[in-house]
Amino acid sequence: MRVLQILPELNSGGVERGTVEFARELVKQGHESIVVSAGGRQVAQLEREGTRHITLPVHKKSLASLLLVRPLRRLFTELQPDIVHVRSRVPAWLTVLALKKMPPSNRPHLVSTFHGMYSVNRYSAVMGASETVIAISAAVKHYILHNYPSVNESDIRLVHRGADPEQFPLGFSPDESWRHEMFTQYPQLQDQKILLMPGRLSRWKGQLDFINLIAVLKRQGQAVCGLIAGSSDGAKQSYEEELRRRARELDIEESLIFLGHRTDMAELYGFADIVFNLSNRPEPFGRTVTEALSVGTPVVAYDRGGPGEVLRDCFPEGLAENDNLAEVVSRVLKSDSAVTFHDNYLLSTQVELTLAAYRELLHQ
Repeated sequence: MRVLQILPELNSGGVERGTVEFARELVKQGHESIVVSAGGRQVAQLEREGTRHITLPVHKKSLASLLLVRPLRRLFTELQPDIVHVRSRVPAWLTVLALKKMPPSNRPHLVSTFHGMYSVNRYSAVMGASETVIAISAAVKHYILHNYPSVNESDIRLVHRGADPEQFPLGFSPDESWRHEMFTQYPQLQDQKILLMPGRLSRWKGQLDFINLIAVLKRQGQAVCGLIAGSSDGAKQSYEEELRRRARELDIEESLIFLGHRTDMAELYGFADIVFNLSNRPEPFGRTVTEALSVGTPVVAYDRGGPGEVLRDCFPEGLAENDNLAEVVSRVLKSDSAVTFHDNYLLSTQVELTLAAYRELLHQ
């Protein structure tokens, strides 16, 4: 198959990483992989792994973006992809408009993935206008059915986003040189239970809850140290300052470390005693949850959205509510309960189910 994925940009983020991973797997299986985006720092890896990248400014939420409809139509006509897979709303609108005037016999099949619980309006409804709609969790599927009545349940395929066991192998532990560097740079980690909060710094991601949790555990006399791994680019820098101020107010500065953007996530997951997802609104999936569980590290998350769904399958001991978070963490730290990681959260399963959805369209 010739598969063309289209998304706004290829910088950081779960959608972007997922696109690059899926493209790599397409190439491995002998398919032709093309990605259209406005570019970004992951383009080099994408091309290195065998995918052709075409740069178009499909990221701008502007009426001027409509000028891209004809160039996209020409691109589809020239490349003749079997599948066009849209992963965001602006590219989806441009693609739908480009396909509209193509002869049906030359028109590629259209697939969309709901990567989020989008605002309910006409702008977002375009994500349900494809022939096949992929929901990345049961929570997202329910959201689609509840809010977008024009989408038929028979057109939705549930395909969980998968972790790559080559990147995040079960039982992985960082080597001694990595550990030595961490302990040298942050000596306060010695003889502590390591609590890791990964994810970009954003108010809804729950870093304030994490900081408050560390303070509660310290008051209880527990030997814990918190790591916050995530960048605070642009406007988010003021939020990082607020987080640091809160840590000072709670007198836990020495027990809280801001790591910034990291590329060694497998090492961090393997180093941590617990990984956290504390989003204060339902997340569609929660990539860091499956990555940590793939390594075998316990995860604690609020029982909502995609993260709650994954934990119910793989580590129900980690399910928490706002009012019992410290209690759940204390219980998990004392417990020797093992993670049960299921195959439906593997990257290979995600690829297999997505390709099956493609083939279903091609053989109609």
